[in-house]
Amino acid sequence: MASGSKHVVDEGTLNVTSTFQKSGNHAIVDHVADADEEVLVALGYKQEFKRDLSLLSTFSVSFSVLGLLPSIASTLSYNLAYSGPAGSVWGWVAAGCLIQFVALAMAEICSSMPTAGGLYYASAVLAPEGWGPLCSWVTGWSNFMGQVTGPCSVNYALSSMILAAAEIANSNYTAQTYHVYLLLLALLAVEGCLTMNSTKFLGRLNIFGTVANVVALVIFVIWLPAGSINSPKVSPNSYVWSGIINGTEWPDGFAFMMGFLSVIWTMSGYDAPFHLSEECSNANIASPRAIVLTAQLGLYLGWAIILVIAYTVQNITDVVDGQYGQPMGSLCVQVLGQKAGLAMFALNIIAQFFVGQGCTIASSRVVYAYSRDGALPGSRWLKRVNHVTHTPVNAVWFVLALGALLGLLMFASPVAIGAVFSIGAIAQYVAFTLPIALKLFVVGDKFRPGPWHLGRFSKPVAAVACAYVVVMVPVLCFPAVQGADLNTLNTNYTCLIYSGVMSLALLWYAIDARKWFKGPKINVEHLIHGHVLEGQGSDLETSQQYMHMEKKE
Repeated sequence: MASGSKHVVDEGTLNVTSTFQKSGNHAIVDHVADADEEVLVALGYKQEFKRDLSLLSTFSVSFSVLGLLPSIASTLSYNLAYSGPAGSVWGWVAAGCLIQFVALAMAEICSSMPTAGGLYYASAVLAPEGWGPLCSWVTGWSNFMGQVTGPCSVNYALSSMILAAAEIANSNYTAQTYHVYLLLLALLAVEGCLTMNSTKFLGRLNIFGTVANVVALVIFVIWLPAGSINSPKVSPNSYVWSGIINGTEWPDGFAFMMGFLSVIWTMSGYDAPFHLSEECSNANIASPRAIVLTAQLGLYLGWAIILVIAYTVQNITDVVDGQYGQPMGSLCVQVLGQKAGLAMFALNIIAQFFVGQGCTIASSRVVYAYSRDGALPGSRWLKRVNHVTHTPVNAVWFVLALGALLGLLMFASPVAIGAVFSIGAIAQYVAFTLPIALKLFVVGDKFRPGPWHLGRFSKPVAAVACAYVVVMVPVLCFPAVQGADLNTLNTNYTCLIYSGVMSLALLWYAIDARKWFKGPKINVEHLIHGHVLEGQGSDLETSQQYMHMEKKE
């Protein structure tokens, strides 16, 4: 514990890599601060949230965001359709193992910089001299895109699932696009009302959500093969383990890699503990552990789900292009029959709700963190923390409003709204990898590892992580067809939408934002050139201001 008198916080002794590091300045506290608050102050930020999350509750949020069973259900039309059962099985192993390198490298950075800004803050600190604002701007906007597409894509899938269940139960009902959209709006509203509550409430809610996800997963893995109405109940090993059933117009190897989208999108929620680190106790150890635990369990439990699907699916075409428009619903009915299949599908729907809830929590914290540093339009309003719940309520509703607007893409075409899944995957992994690459190629030994680190494996792990993402990002932008079969309804709009938004963000930076955006804004009292300044702007900005004052004197 720190004493109650004003004293300097030396980030060098706290195992953090801070924005103060480049200037040699230090934060100051004038009250009793625990270890977590001192680490956050050393990074340049005040403690504004209550630290009511533990390792378990932080993990619960990230595992809820992963939502393995419903997330795989939402993307079955990619892996199963592109490369068949064998491609799905081996694709999960290949992509899942490579994703572990990204998660491990991220966890190491999180331990050194446990702040809600996460990847964006890390890019600013790890960038070459003079490039911090631009690197943090690119990382922040890419991460922002990935996060805000989450509530839309998850709840779009959930809306489709609920209406598909209605079609299974009532053969006379046919879901219309506007039904899906109206239900999407209702789900976003419910999740908003829940997410605006206190951190303690959200922690408990997500523990319940994690239990619901695990229960649904276990029932699925046991019930589908045991309760199959088909004869034989499962497919032969040769069908499951060998041979790519290519559902694209590309070579088998490329089709196999295109199927990685399901794995990448499903396994993109393990960064949530990074963004929740300011609400977690013992954050520089608990948060990286939660990241790795989420990624590891995602690999093993997700593969179990994929194996069950591969062994029990009878007709891939009927599942992927079935009458209900939901592959998982079609699969459950095909394997278990109408009543039992509907019951299993209902469990999947319940689990999917908690995925959307977790996505809303994580994305709102990202919006809050970037707004705190003035990186988003309306930052003054978005960065406000509600004085009753101590949560960023304005950021919550902003994220959900964007989700509602993105949902309008469903009126364009199924491919257009489907691009939200690819955009989320690409945007997230670009943001994940940029600070990892900066740590690997730029800062070298100047990076200060936190209490959770990879030791001598740090650089090899980072290298594999970067190489994997560099290879996969272009692959995710390809459509399944080519040549004369390619048209406006089946093209892949991911590259156009992602590059369009990022181009606008870079144009804004070049024209205007570079003049005022200097990276993470320090909001704690700090020491600059031996003089005490109140928290104002970035460390670079305040250093320049003080040097200018010295020259005038």
